[in-house]
Amino acid sequence: MIHDPSSIGRRLGAMLYESLVVFAILLATFLFPQVVLSGFGMHLGGKAMWLHVFLVLMAYFVWCWLHGGQTLPMKTWKLKLVDQKGAAPRPLQAVLRYMAAWPSIMLFGIGIIWALFDRDGQFLHDRIAGTLIVRDSGSAPLDPPDQKSGR
Repeated sequence: MIHDPSSIGRRLGAMLYESLVVFAILLATFLFPQVVLSGFGMHLGGKAMWLHVFLVLMAYFVWCWLHGGQTLPMKTWKLKLVDQKGAAPRPLQAVLRYMAAWPSIMLFGIGIIWALFDRDGQFLHDRIAGTLIVRDSGSAPLDPPDQKSGR
């Protein structure tokens, strides 16, 4: 297993940024349709609303992880999701990671706290899915300015 692990602080920073993106996604795909539906006197029940949230977020995260291994916050923080061998995660791994992240985060963050005691510092949902969050080696730093041309 060859990888360049990311720090817990970097991953938590990306998670904080991710919460803003998730809020925007839910605003666009959940709140606006609810306002329109309520204008016509239609309402979704509590279970249907939770199912909608679960499926919308699953589509977002799984699609991002399978198409480059990164969500927007992960790109910003130069993080990438890979499998144990450093390759792109398989679809089942991405879905399993998403599903395991719900209880991992919602049960008082036990899956996040797990990283403090894990031998590789990985979150519980990553351990369950067989995935890793690593530094994105594909994002090289910008070249320094050319001294001769003054750029």
